[in-house]
Amino acid sequence: MRRVIPTLKACWPPCPAWTTRVPACRFCNAIPFGSLTENAPMAMITVDSLNLSFGTGPALNQVLRDVNLQVEQGQSFGLVGESGSGKTTVLRCLAGQYHHWSGALSVASQTVQRKLDASHYRTVQMVFQDPYASLHPRHTIDAALKEPLSIHRIGDRDRRVCEVLNKVGLNESFRFRYPHQLSGGQRQRVAIARALILEPRVLLLDEPTSALDVSVQAEILNLLADLRRQQGLTYLMVTHDLGVVAHLCDRVAVMQQGQVVETLDSSQLINNQARHEYSRLLIQASRDMDLRPTG
Repeated sequence: MRRVIPTLKACWPPCPAWTTRVPACRFCNAIPFGSLTENAPMAMITVDSLNLSFGTGPALNQVLRDVNLQVEQGQSFGLVGESGSGKTTVLRCLAGQYHHWSGALSVASQTVQRKLDASHYRTVQMVFQDPYASLHPRHTIDAALKEPLSIHRIGDRDRRVCEVLNKVGLNESFRFRYPHQLSGGQRQRVAIARALILEPRVLLLDEPTSALDVSVQAEILNLLADLRRQQGLTYLMVTHDLGVVAHLCDRVAVMQQGQVVETLDSSQLINNQARHEYSRLLIQASRDMDLRPTG
């Protein structure tokens, strides 16, 4: 009989040890993954033959090569791969930070144009890796959260700020603090709150826990899992941590040198069913890291 890892009793079949880096996570029983997509099979995000290059002539560097992805409504989809493989670049194209790509992008059945209008930013928001760098050091949390409401001319701002802070586990006393007065986990909660305040349908998550302590990572990932379940959000998440992917994502795309080399279910990742050699190398590297001596 196979041993069930204590922190993952809700998972079956049992997950291998390399998926347990984040302690006390409750992803498997926090979200009825199947029910989120069972009644909503439409594609929330579609990436079709996405290409992107920087530079010209001999200095030309093609960073994305015919990338194809489809993320269903309510799904959590992971992008994994080594640094420089193009994961974050895909997110930036969807977020409207790059405009010179070729191919076709759509979100919520709406074609993504190179020049985006305000409605796109009401649908798609991004959470960045470093919460301290993504918050203005001289703006209070209240000001940071009200800024998107002001840009989009949305009223009742005090109520909306209090509500979104409560959603991410912060009380109203945080409104008039500055980023340097918050812990790393609290800052990331504020960053998530700022992304949620416009009530988007899609969150683009660029390694949202990699700058945090391991214990805080678990709290933030549990928060993301709860928000997804409660609000029916769709996630496209970049991460280097295959353990996080195994718990939080339904499907995973493996990227290498700007290309998607394999797309598979997270259960296939857990159960060593990856087919591409590079995917297997990533899994092995993650295992080797867990076996390194500490102290």
